[in-house]
Amino acid sequence: MKTNDVILQTVTRIVVFIILTFGVELFLSGHNNPGGGFIGGLVLSSAFVLLYLVNDIETVHKGIPFDFKKIAALGAFLAVGTGIGSVLFGKDFLTQAARHFNLPVFGETELSTVIVFEAGVALTVVGVVVTIISTISEDV
Repeated sequence: MKTNDVILQTVTRIVVFIILTFGVELFLSGHNNPGGGFIGGLVLSSAFVLLYLVNDIETVHKGIPFDFKKIAALGAFLAVGTGIGSVLFGKDFLTQAARHFNLPVFGETELSTVIVFEAGVALTVVGVVVTIISTISEDV
């Protein structure tokens, strides 16, 4: 007998938005403050895990049509690619480069290659965690 989970599903939509927003904030603050790609990726993946817990697998896959194994591979490629990119420019592996730009809306802004590395780490963590959880849930 299936129970009516309307309240749980409605609350989950709001909570998932809050979790995703917090995960992005943790990811973006990681360059100068505690946070970064790993913890941001864990928080982002917890939103997907919550969706898997509340809904069935088919519903989540229809709403999020990504192959999380490919997302993990893309993240690993980005993270390693930033290291190889620094070697191609004659620097040590994973040496970061940063420049200050005057952007129209944001003003004086520092852009760094660390954000690309952190994005790779975050994508890898999200891809691996969601793949593990979905694999475990398919076995049950």
